[in-house]
Amino acid sequence: MSNDPARRIAGELERRGLGAPARLLADAHRPLAPLISDLGVALGPLARAFGGSPIGSVSRWLEEPDALDRLVVALDEEREPHAEPG
Repeated sequence: MSNDPARRIAGELERRGLGAPARLLADAHRPLAPLISDLGVALGPLARAFGGSPIGSVSRWLEEPDALDRLVVALDEEREPHAEPG
């Protein structure tokens, strides 16, 4: 699986049948992306200290200004039907 946290989260959401609702919520909350980034910066050190490597990579990803946009793209890519070799 990819090391990109957005792809890992999108894959897990799709696996659990939550891809469409997550896509809707992520798209609706795009104006809040700067606040989500600030929250990642504020809580990142605490999350990395207690959550280890997986949580640390997600918290670092949340610190990025385009994290929500990358999640939306990853969710869209997960929902696309995979082309079969022809």
